[in-house]
Amino acid sequence: MPNLLILGGTTEANALVKSVAEQGIPATYSYAGRVDSPRPQPVPTRVGGFGGAEGLARYIREHGISHIVDATHPFAAQMSSNAVEACITTATPLAALTRPAWVAQQGDDWQHVSDIEGAVDALSGPARRVFLAVGRMHLLDFAAQPQHHYLLRLVDEPETVPLPNRDILVSRGPFTVEDDRALMLRHGTQLVVSKNAGGTGARAKLDAARALGLPVLMIDRPVMPQRTELTNVAQVLDWLAHT
Repeated sequence: MPNLLILGGTTEANALVKSVAEQGIPATYSYAGRVDSPRPQPVPTRVGGFGGAEGLARYIREHGISHIVDATHPFAAQMSSNAVEACITTATPLAALTRPAWVAQQGDDWQHVSDIEGAVDALSGPARRVFLAVGRMHLLDFAAQPQHHYLLRLVDEPETVPLPNRDILVSRGPFTVEDDRALMLRHGTQLVVSKNAGGTGARAKLDAARALGLPVLMIDRPVMPQRTELTNVAQVLDWLAHT
């Protein structure tokens, strides 16, 4: 019987935790703790980092972890790199549960940038009304472009917001295209800034932007180390059974 460590914080991780709990597979769910009100989980949980790849390797040894599934956010590049390094060090099987990236469709008007810094640079110029859908961790970066009026939709109320002109909506997805279209119309949105997180829960804003003819500034995913990548829970369970 495996002793699984799930690195989570995503919808996919929650689905995996539910499935392994139903099948009686011993597992621990670890997440960063950046959300104030996380969903309850049916397996033991731990919150916070491990102290880099070395700390994760130590945790693997001390807790007898047999397999790791990296189901972190597609932009959690440091955690994913640490997981690869720790699993190589400890000879622990590792698989990533990933969501396919979003791909522009006919009618989309996307400008791609490679990272947050590129997105900030791309916002130089006259003031616009910007739907900034990048999460609260990067708000300070966009303070370098204070001329815009920002619409922020966040899971939790932020302690401080370094943007002088902003509207804040505290809400947890998934969202509908109809709701996001109405939201953008209500706020007079002229540009959407988004990370390419993939999945269905946050895609509505892109479909709404297409329907409204709005441009999207799309932040591409970071390049991840080579690893086994799976795209659904069934594949993960099969991997666990045969690894």
